[in-house]
Amino acid sequence: MIKTNTLLFLILIITKISFAQKTETIYLNQKDSTTNMYIAVIPEGKPIKSFMFLMDGFGASPQGVLIQTELPKYAAQQGILTIIPILKTGSLYFGVDSASQQSLKQQIEGVKTKYKLEGKDFYIGGFSIGGSCAVKYAELAVQKNYPTRPKAVFAVDAPLDWEGFYNGAKRVVRLSDPANVNQEITYMIDRIEKEMNGTPKTALANFHHISPYSYTDTTQKAIKNLRETPIMFISEPDIQWWLKERGYDLSYTNIKDGVAMINELQKLGNTKAVLVTTTNKGYRKPNNQRHPHSWSIAEPAEVVGWLVKQ
Repeated sequence: MIKTNTLLFLILIITKISFAQKTETIYLNQKDSTTNMYIAVIPEGKPIKSFMFLMDGFGASPQGVLIQTELPKYAAQQGILTIIPILKTGSLYFGVDSASQQSLKQQIEGVKTKYKLEGKDFYIGGFSIGGSCAVKYAELAVQKNYPTRPKAVFAVDAPLDWEGFYNGAKRVVRLSDPANVNQEITYMIDRIEKEMNGTPKTALANFHHISPYSYTDTTQKAIKNLRETPIMFISEPDIQWWLKERGYDLSYTNIKDGVAMINELQKLGNTKAVLVTTTNKGYRKPNNQRHPHSWSIAEPAEVVGWLVKQ
């Protein structure tokens, strides 16, 4: 149950945002208010120069994005229309799976038509699994020659290598007291096995095919699609926090994926592959709880400024 003071804070935040620019909530299926919908944050009193999709993390919501980050607000001030969706696959989406990607593609094309955005620059980014989803879309847009390709993409502390994520999760379980294993970790192990139709030992080809980046895929099949796409990976590698608060080492953090992917892209000739690391920026609203895996590590002015320069 949400406490009264917390609820009032959320209402005030959303009200403040709505006064700063126009927002619209669009349900693509009138019989379902939980999936296949989006919130549009529209520049007020100025023409729309470009548009951006912001993908949230696992189990979150468009309303939550408006609370956790001012990216949509700042983007609107720069003439960027921002779409914050829930896909047909729901808030517990895996992001990189074919059903999620198909739904995302449909929403992007629908938004282009609704807001008359043909010919305008398009950006995509996301937090956590939302970042995984954004990077995967950027790859497929090139590979399959989509009508709408992102001019630039960014990922905020996103898991990219699902083989590595799976092995890291198994390591956490192995090193933990069996009575105190985080249920989120065991859930993700089971979910990955389901999505990949196996484990890295039994279905490695599926891990390489579905993951936006694979450390062990020496063919670099996925990321070769991003050789000419500006991409930014943002992370706060506070390993002391992870060790103290969660008992995790680098094997179960997303920074390793981002560093490895950016390094390989740079070596493939992508001069606009950028790694951004932050310090003490990760705090979750409304209570400003310390957590390096947070939307807040993505500084709105820095991200939007980088996007529009590409």
